[in-house]
Amino acid sequence: MSIPVPQDIPKWLSKATEPASDTSDTLTLARTLRRAMSITSTPRQAAVLVLFGGSPEPDSDAPGGLPADAEVLLTQRAATLRQHRGQVAFPGGEVDPGDTGLIDTALREACEETGLDRAGVEPLALLPKLFVPPSRFDVTPVVAYWRTPSEVRVVDQSETERVVRVPVADLLDPANRFLVRSSLGYQSPAFQVDGMLVWGLTGGILAGIFKAAGWDQDWDHKDVRDLEAALADVGMTL
Repeated sequence: MSIPVPQDIPKWLSKATEPASDTSDTLTLARTLRRAMSITSTPRQAAVLVLFGGSPEPDSDAPGGLPADAEVLLTQRAATLRQHRGQVAFPGGEVDPGDTGLIDTALREACEETGLDRAGVEPLALLPKLFVPPSRFDVTPVVAYWRTPSEVRVVDQSETERVVRVPVADLLDPANRFLVRSSLGYQSPAFQVDGMLVWGLTGGILAGIFKAAGWDQDWDHKDVRDLEAALADVGMTL
């Protein structure tokens, strides 16, 4: 879905607002499940903020013009939560009756989780909805540019364990990329960064954006690791 985009959006981010034509298994599965789910019932609505920061000027020597200081905001959910405990995610959550739309939902939730100053955030695009079976949420990723970064922190430790500004270069590093597969056969792109494993829907969204934006580096797509073992390597569990 398109929204009014600032005229001075960084060129390196322009293609990041377009869904990748060849996405990961994770996103394909989530979209297939959404189509099937919509036939039988109405999923709950949610939105996440996919917030990129970095210099507005592109690096002409880097794939897709990605600047060296590009970063993305991620959170790690508290290990005590009932659903998706300990998982790395974009800030976001369920639509509230008082929200004016999905962008407002993503920004409100990001403020509540990280203390983010929403005034410095420029929403750029709404990506296609993705269905998350465990929570029965229809999740809309809201891609945005962090034009004026603000301090972020863990606001509520009962919900969020960490708030991290992750360098995109670390995520793109081939040494930090592989696939994970669960005992049930579920397969997902994965990134091991800053003592965390980024996988599942978050890993799929990042992989799709990186491909669409032209930032990708060659990495070993044949490196498939057991999900539980990969989580254990960074002190995480399902």
